[in-house]
This record gives sequence, structure tokens and C-alpha cells, in this order.
Amino acid sequence: MSEPITDLIHHPYQPPDSWQAVPPGVFKASTVIFPNVAALRSRNYHAKTGYTYGLRGTPTSFILEERIAALEGGSFCCLSPSGLAAIMNVNLALLKQGDTVLLPENVYGPSKDLSANVLNGWGIHCQVYDAMDPADLALRLDALAQAGQGGRALLWLEAPGSVTMEFPDLRGLIALAKGRGVTTALDNTWGAGLAFAPFALGVDIVMQALTKYPSGGADVLMGSVVTRDPALHLKILRVHGQLGLGVAANDIEFVLRALPSIALRYHAHDATARALAGWLAQQPAVRLVLHPALPGAPGHGHWASHCTAAAGLFSVLLEPALPVARVDAFVDALRLFKIGYSWGGPVSLVVPYDLGSMRADRSALPGHLVRFSIGLEAVVDLQADLAQALAVLA
Repeated sequence: MSEPITDLIHHPYQPPDSWQAVPPGVFKASTVIFPNVAALRSRNYHAKTGYTYGLRGTPTSFILEERIAALEGGSFCCLSPSGLAAIMNVNLALLKQGDTVLLPENVYGPSKDLSANVLNGWGIHCQVYDAMDPADLALRLDALAQAGQGGRALLWLEAPGSVTMEFPDLRGLIALAKGRGVTTALDNTWGAGLAFAPFALGVDIVMQALTKYPSGGADVLMGSVVTRDPALHLKILRVHGQLGLGVAANDIEFVLRALPSIALRYHAHDATARALAGWLAQQPAVRLVLHPALPGAPGHGHWASHCTAAAGLFSVLLEPALPVARVDAFVDALRLFKIGYSWGGPVSLVVPYDLGSMRADRSALPGHLVRFSIGLEAVVDLQADLAQALAVLA
């Protein structure tokens, strides 16, 4: 007989294996137990047919990866602890010293910062292109091809653009890259696998911040990278393991629990956002509403030709003559809209942005920009909140 503490640790009982329930099991482990040395020696993390170590995946993470891949219309998925970590995973898997990463001028700010200040320091060149001008991208891609670097470039796409919400001609941009042998990666956080089908457009890699709509609760940080090409997936998976990009099982549980309702929530956000965007477009203090589904917004035609939905995010341009203090007072006067970054959660959010510090050329968008993330509150209540705050600007 062993001592009681040893018996507790090595207790032989195993529960019956016929358990089935709606939610998947949550497996939290660092160490994975192998049945024998032969199994230990034959482990193959990259095949994903078994388990090697908690950092390399558990049944819980494998289930979410398969579901996110299905949501995006892909075949393979890697999870990361944030959307930015997922972007870094892609960059480091595909780029080395002397290569070039091309970013849209209206890209997610931390992605631009990462490329300009981290990748650039490692000898990876960063170029910024105008996503709303395919000719600008074509010139840059042709210059890379003439320099013999066409196959050593990575083109990032974002639809719509961050904060300013311009929707580009994705099909056209992807075609330009494919014709020159350049790999394409799309930040599809806004589309969430629901607004349009990115792989059907020909994109190679789809990244998403699961922090937003897949989570839906404003309580999880997570990212994903989805591909269809096995060789491309293997490159990403190798660096994923080398970087140690682990995701906690409890966080995965939150996303797995929320995922079945993502379409319902997404379309609810969309409907409320369109109603409020249309109403705000009629208000005297609002110069322009930047919502891709709204006629007259930058890239609306491209949105209409690509998408069937539009998420719950939009920005407004307030009259440029307004003092900054008045704009801040408008934001402070909102009660249901909370001041905070991110989006996709149940609570509506608002953030004023300084376009001058974000865009090299802001001539096409004069005015004070305020971004709204629409939550799941009632339209009538959010509209009333906006109306009372707009009185500050009157």
C-alpha cells in the first residue's frame, strides 16, 4: 500500500468514456501523458493527430481551431493569445531579412507600429500603400518584381480600413498580388467570417481577432490564423510553436460557448448600427458618416459588391470648425456609450481619434473623427443617448 497522498495523485479511476454533452470538454494541461516510450518518440505536433505538450494544443484548442477554420471557409487554424500576436505569427513565418511587408495606409495601428518599429529593425522592409488606389499598389508590386523581390513580399489587406472604415476593392487588390506571386493576408476581424467569404476571393491567409465578435463578451483576448494551403499552414504552425503562442483553455471555453450565437449577434449589431448611422447622417453637426453600407461612404460600392452584412462599427466626422474641447464634451456627455477601445461586445463604445496623428493625408476626411462600436442595447435608447449628447454641439 502506498501512502494516501501518493494514492491521491496516482489514483487509477477513469470515468466512463461515453460522456456526451452540448459543450466540449475543457482540458487544462501543461504536461501530456504518453502511454509508452514509443508513443513519446513518435509524437508529431505538426500532424495534429496527437498531443505532445499543453502549449502545442489540447482537445479543447483543437476543437476551437477546427470551428474557426470552418467559420472562415478554410482548412487549418492556429490560435494566438491576441489578434496582434496572430499578425506577428504570420509576419515571422513568411518574412526574413531583406523581404518586404506591404500595409494599407489605413491598417490597424498596432500592426503598422509592429512593422515599422520591430520588423524594420530586423531588416524587413515596410511599405505603406493606398488601399483605395489599386494603381498605387500595382506600382509598388512592380517595383518589387523588378528588384527580384516579388516572391519575397507579403501583402496585408484590411476591409474596411481601421477607424476610417473605407472598403477597398479586395478582388482587385488580391488579383494584383496573385499575378505577381505575392502572398496575401487579410485581417478579417470586421467581417468575422460572416460578411463575406475571403477565401473565395483568392486570399491566402485570413487572420481574425477572436477578441471581437467570436467572443462577444468583451472578456477574452485571442487571435486566429486560417489557411487552406497545407504548406503555408505548416510554416505558420512551426513559428507558432517556436514563439510559444499558447492560449488558455478557460479562454477557449469562453469563445466556444459564444460561437454558436455569433451570427445572431453579428446581424443584431449590424441592424442597430445601420439604423443609427442613417439617423446620424441627418444631424446638422455630423459632416459625414463613415459606414461602408451607407451610400456615399468611401468604398460603399466595393462593400456592396463583396458583402452581405456590415458588422456594428462606424465612425462620424464632425464639423472641422468645432473646438476639440467641444468634441470631447460630446463624447463625455454620452451615458450608454462607454469610452473604450475594442468592439464586438454587448456594450456600445465610443472613442474620439486624432486623424492628424494617424493618416499621412487626411485631406479627404476633414473634421473631427469619433468612432462608435454598437453593442446589443435597444436602438431607441442608443439614439436617445446620442441625441442628448449632440445637444452639447448645438
